[in-house]
Amino acid sequence: MNDNYKIQKKREKEKDLVFLMIKIFCKSNHKNDNLCEKCMGLYDYASGQINRCRFMETKTFCNVCPSHCYKKDMRERIREVMIFSSKRMIFYHPILTLKHVFIILKAKLKI
Repeated sequence: MNDNYKIQKKREKEKDLVFLMIKIFCKSNHKNDNLCEKCMGLYDYASGQINRCRFMETKTFCNVCPSHCYKKDMRERIREVMIFSSKRMIFYHPILTLKHVFIILKAKLKI
């Protein structure tokens, strides 16, 4: 597999995870099975930032990235979603949650 393919797969996985977390947030807070307009706007913004990320090859997740590319208001909104959804992810996708926690711990501990 070439590097561009690996990076693109990584981008897609990250966008899938962000979508899932926004969906959990929206379903609980806005009572929508699909994303409401406000949450879809947040996903579109996050997806665009993921597509433009210059650290994608080496970074794990945005919360451990050396550069914060989100605008302040969007950073606050995505942080709210992540805090809310991270506590509930174990019930929706336990394996994905454990992988995510392991990657974050590995990055923070520099293992």
